[in-house]
Amino acid sequence: MLLFKEFTFDSAHFLPNVPEGHKCKEMHGHTYRLRVWLEGPLHPELGWVMDFADLKRVVKPVVASLDHKCLNNLVGLENPTCERIAVYIWDQIKPHLSLLTKVELHETPTSGVIYDGK
Repeated sequence: MLLFKEFTFDSAHFLPNVPEGHKCKEMHGHTYRLRVWLEGPLHPELGWVMDFADLKRVVKPVVASLDHKCLNNLVGLENPTCERIAVYIWDQIKPHLSLLTKVELHETPTSGVIYDGK
């Protein structure tokens, strides 16, 4: 069974490697929407794959470390594209979530990425 939990955070960034004149070269911000996906069997007694509270305990500190920050200032996010942010989040939470199958990160309501660790 698949389960997911959503989180949001607001961050500023700029993309230093895009050509001069590209709108993303300048500092700007987004309200990111993160969806964390897990897959596993239903626990026969509890009736869930994982307690949502346990999932939140793992992901919330990572989200808090990104919220209201300039992402370029974080080690590993000097060029914080949506793709690299998704990988960064994966790398932070995967060691604590063996059932993690993918992270879905929306930079805008219509643009985002899905990363499954590959």
